[in-house]
Amino acid sequence: MQNLSSHIQQADWKTEKHVPVIDCPDSVKAGEEFDVKLTLGKEVAHPNTTEHHIRWIALYFHPEGAKFPHQVGQFEFLAHGESTDGPNQGPVYTAHTVTARMKTSRPGVLHALASCNIHGLWESSRQLAVSA
Repeated sequence: MQNLSSHIQQADWKTEKHVPVIDCPDSVKAGEEFDVKLTLGKEVAHPNTTEHHIRWIALYFHPEGAKFPHQVGQFEFLAHGESTDGPNQGPVYTAHTVTARMKTSRPGVLHALASCNIHGLWESSRQLAVSA
């Protein structure tokens, strides 16, 4: 039996449209709030159609030395042009971008996990330093 992690894909976000991009400072001050922007298709556009779209993106923080990561948030993208008039006829489409505001007192790794309705789960990570 395979575990879930064997189905999570990784690649360079500059060449693969499914990989979540984590934009934030490389280093933050302990206890001070900062923004983490998550996007998909930053360099290579990901479709946002009724048939092919990103359903959600989740952000986790794994503090250095901790056993488990903490979920910062999960964000759903629910508008993909669906309509009673048919696929891609709807009046609204969600952009695959979200900003979360957070703070931490410990360095660690930010992880983003995104779900494409056709191509599955995609992950990326970014190291975060913390200064006093």
